[in-house]
Amino acid sequence: MSNAPIPLDADLEAGLKRLKLSTIRRLAPEIIATAKAQRWAPQEFLRALLEAEITARDESNCRNKMTTARFPMVKTLDEFNVAESTNTRASHDYLITLEWIHKATNLCLVGPAGTGKSHYLIALGRAAVTAGYKVRYFTAIELVEQLYRAMADNTVGKAIEQICRNDLIIIDEIGFAPLDHTGCQLLFRLVAAAYEHRSIAIGSHNPFEQWGRFLPDQPTTVSLLDRLCHHAHIITTTGDSYRLTHRTGGL
Repeated sequence: MSNAPIPLDADLEAGLKRLKLSTIRRLAPEIIATAKAQRWAPQEFLRALLEAEITARDESNCRNKMTTARFPMVKTLDEFNVAESTNTRASHDYLITLEWIHKATNLCLVGPAGTGKSHYLIALGRAAVTAGYKVRYFTAIELVEQLYRAMADNTVGKAIEQICRNDLIIIDEIGFAPLDHTGCQLLFRLVAAAYEHRSIAIGSHNPFEQWGRFLPDQPTTVSLLDRLCHHAHIITTTGDSYRLTHRTGGL
């Protein structure tokens, strides 16, 4: 007797399609054939169908969240060499648990260019997405430009609320370009809205005492740093640029 998959009856196809159970609809003929051949109990058959549907939906959700996060490149924690970084093993081991995101704690990476800040932020962000968190990556300029556009049509509050629906907000390259007073205020409004509710992870070449060089409103800068650093893991990265050290060819 052949155990080759037999297409589902039309009414079953239609019902599964109506319920949007696309994976079960696609795999059911094969699973039915396997269940018959191996004489599965009804519970085993049902479990196999449900597990296939759940797995497919989880993978689809993860892909969608990765797209929505807008990471500029693929970087992973497996590629990050802790031994070459100035982050301690204990700190790294805690950060990769992602418990700090659950607790709405911030992460601040401060140090020279090429010392692994962006790699680490993106890798942690991707790990967070895989773990089920909602993440959004920005450079500081991208973020402020988005809020400027919202200000033009009087929807800044709505834009900040939308951003703060993410569990982790990554703001990279803070200080790469100076902001004006309005940009400084907009950045503060986001940090204040996320404070103790959502995690913010930042990367900056500039130590905190130099943030006045690119944030011109001193009282706002102090208030911003107060909220950003209150509940935060602060890591100072040091050393030579990884990109220059591992360059190919001469300068």
